[in-house]
Formats: sequence, structure tokens, C-alpha cells
Amino acid sequence: MQNKLIKLVAKSARHSKNQIVGAVRPASYLKDLSQQQVGKGKTVLITGASSGLGEGMARLFASLGYNLAICARRTDRLEHLKSEMMDKYPDIRVEYQALDVSDYDTVFQVFDAFADDFGSIERVVVNAGIGDSRRIGKGHFETNRRTADVNFVAALAQCEAAMNIFRAQNNGHLVVISSMSAMRGLPRHLTTYGASKAGLAHLAEGIRADMLLTNLPIKVSTIYPGYIRTEINEALSHYRSKSIQIRVLKQLSQLSKRVWMKPVCRACLGLWSAMR
Repeated sequence: MQNKLIKLVAKSARHSKNQIVGAVRPASYLKDLSQQQVGKGKTVLITGASSGLGEGMARLFASLGYNLAICARRTDRLEHLKSEMMDKYPDIRVEYQALDVSDYDTVFQVFDAFADDFGSIERVVVNAGIGDSRRIGKGHFETNRRTADVNFVAALAQCEAAMNIFRAQNNGHLVVISSMSAMRGLPRHLTTYGASKAGLAHLAEGIRADMLLTNLPIKVSTIYPGYIRTEINEALSHYRSKSIQIRVLKQLSQLSKRVWMKPVCRACLGLWSAMR
């Protein structure tokens, strides 16, 4: 019993050290992992991989030796990404499929097809989402409903499909991309977006609790990115007043000063250390 406890403490200490190093020096940490090719023989499935964080994470995982199962609506971008990654990393395998995550039945079909094709899926990143919401009570219900649907209900479908695979494998790692906007209610175009991301974070927390209660070897991580230069943040262009844009950005920066306005490549370095 004592030896088991010592091993558990040592393992926890090593994990904490890796997280600290990854947070303080992510580029150096990832360089070491890339040299080790820690993802060799493993497969990561990423939704919304045609741009933004999804594309950035695909590039990062490829550099670590992971096979890529990528999906999104814009298959022309996925084809370009596949070609680029296979040219740069010839030892990995990259496959893509078209997927609109709001088509729930297709979510399950695509995930299962990837699992059959690759044999197993070690990690699923639930990343696909939109940020096109509006102020409540201004006649934009359909826009807000669409945001809530894609960011929460469609994410639920992805979590269901991923957990089906992981339960069958008896292992896996579910990663959901929430947002710092989930930490509190936010005004204007962020109201519905933040609420949908808060719902997603609580969903992941519940799945994690279920895994702990049932003692299943499936990990669940919730990532809370701050304001990053991605296409999803083009919603700020709806503000005609520059002063309003600045006020919104300042409010976001108070929630997450470390990742506010970081480019995708730098943000993904930090996301990796959180996933570990």
C-alpha cells in the first residue's frame, strides 16, 4: 500500500512539473515532445478543423506524430491542410470528412467511420462552434438559437459519439473547447455565445464526474481559451462604434489576460499543456 501511494505521488509530481513547464515554456516543451514523437501510432479526431483553433491544433498534433482525423464543412480547406501536413510529416496519416455538426446523425456516422478506418481514436477534440450571436430582445432569435444549437446541442452530439467510441475501447481522452466567456454572463453579442459555452463546460464536468464515479479510464478535459485572432471573432465587426469594440475587448481581457488577442499558433501551444 505504501509503495503504491509513493508511486501515485511521484506520478502526480511528474505530471504537475510537466504542466508547469508547458505553461511557462510551451514552445520549448513542445519541441521536446516533437522530438520524442509522443503521438506516434495514435489518432486524434478534431472537429471544425478547417480554420482557427481547429486547424492550429491539427498542425500541432501532426508535429507530435499523431495521425489526424479532421472534419469540417469546408472540405477544400481540409484537402489543403491534409496535403500540407502529409508533405511536412510523411510518417503520419491524415484523413478528412465533410461534417456539419448541426446534422446530428451525420456526427455519429463520421465519428464511427473514423474509428473503423483508424482502428482506434485516442483523443477527440470537440472544437466546432460559431460566435454569431446578437443582443437579446432585438429581433435576432434565429441567430441566437443557431449559436446555442451549434455550440451546445451539436457539441452534445459530438460528446455522445466520442464517448460511445471510448466506452467501447475502454480508453480515450475527450477534450471540449469552451471559452473564458463561459465564466460569467456577458453583454451584447456575447450573451448567447457565453451561455452556450458555459453549458458545454458543465456538460464536460458532468461526463468527467461520471468517469470518476464509474472508475473508467477515460479522461475529460475542458479548455477555456481567451480572445484569440480567429474567424469566429469576426462578430466584433458588427459594432460600428470603435469605442464599443474596445470596451468589449477590455472586458474579455480582464477574464483572460494571458491569451487575449494571441494569434492561433501561440494560443495552441498553451492549449496543449492544458490537454495533457
